[in-house]
Amino acid sequence: QVQLVESGGGSVQAGGSLRLSCAASGDLSRSYYMGWFRQVLEEGREGVAVIDSAGSTTYANSVKGRFTISQDNAKNTLHLQMNSLRPEDTAMYYCAASSWLRSPSLTSTWYNYWGQGTQVTVSS
Repeated sequence: QVQLVESGGGSVQAGGSLRLSCAASGDLSRSYYMGWFRQVLEEGREGVAVIDSAGSTTYANSVKGRFTISQDNAKNTLHLQMNSLRPEDTAMYYCAASSWLRSPSLTSTWYNYWGQGTQVTVSS
């Protein structure tokens, strides 16, 4: 089992920046794909960015050039640096881990561990 706890959400004006963090604990002896997803109300969870154990990254087109996913393996922490934020980035952001994937995916159904989420609100 893996436990994930997000932090760093908040409210910011358009054009501003936020940095999300996700602390991982539990059985981290396996390799995982780690990702950030976001969800607005009753819509499905949208994949934002994924990183593998070697540091290779994949981004959704909507955030390329603005968001950066990174991980600190020594501290078992995942980060999402979000710059040039837009009102449409407003959502609940979730950290997720997959022990099933063998290649990167932004599809939420491939992820079997989830954090509780942290709210990001961007005002215009």
